Amino acid sequence: MSARIIDGKAVAARLRARVAEQAAQFAHDHGRPPGLATIMVGDDPASAVYVAGKHKASGEAGIASFDHRLPADASREDVVALIERLNGDPEVSGMIVQLPVPAHLDGVELTGLVDADKDVDGLTALSAGRLALGLPGLRPCTPSGVMDLLAEAEADLTGAEAVVIGRSNLFGKPMAQMLLAANATVTVCHSRTRDLPATCRRADVLVAAVGRAEMVKADWVKPGAVVVDVGMNRLAGGLVGDVAFAEVSAVAAAITPVPGGVGPMTIAGLLRNTVEAARLQEARR
Repeated sequence: MSARIIDGKAVAARLRARVAEQAAQFAHDHGRPPGLATIMVGDDPASAVYVAGKHKASGEAGIASFDHRLPADASREDVVALIERLNGDPEVSGMIVQLPVPAHLDGVELTGLVDADKDVDGLTALSAGRLALGLPGLRPCTPSGVMDLLAEAEADLTGAEAVVIGRSNLFGKPMAQMLLAANATVTVCHSRTRDLPATCRRADVLVAAVGRAEMVKADWVKPGAVVVDVGMNRLAGGLVGDVAFAEVSAVAAAITPVPGGVGPMTIAGLLRNTVEAARLQEARR
């Protein structure tokens, strides 16, 4: 068996094209484009690259962008005041507090102050609650992107056994919730899971997100499974995922590569959420 490669670049490109059409329609209907605001505190180089990428993608999709930079010694009061101002700004459809923040600030607290209808990362407690209860709301971008890739692979999730390796608030937990909503039977694994390989071998759909290079081997994978690799690990030879791609490709029915799999879906999902947030706010008004 040779696994089908799930091309995240192609799926993301189609999604971004649809978002651009939707953003243009929104601008036509409301006289202004959807808008994405970012808040970055300090000068973390990786964060600067991520923020620049988000604004570049926004511009390409016809979404206005608002880039707010605060010095590393900015007080909590200054950051909170900016978040509250942007919460009330009708030009801002979506908002991101770029993490990490300097040590004297609490990133979880600050993210939680974002209006849930502008929470395009889907990370606030209210957003998480809406997801858990199956209520409309903004969903975390990377798990949403994984669901798009599973659809691309034509994975039948109804009644399927899905295993998620990783229980983070950022990915593992919302991923499990989305799979449950699609009628999969879901197991979430973590560092305390007993006999992790045996649990993974039960999976019709295996999603790996632990940050350990090539941890998932071929003998962890059920023949014919769909494997989604969310990991991104930099080794001397370049980027690799959490899945040993070459050997698992000989067992799985479909697999995402690294790079070029899940990664491109995250920013595409962010753009989708920004347009959806604009619509939510117009409905609320």
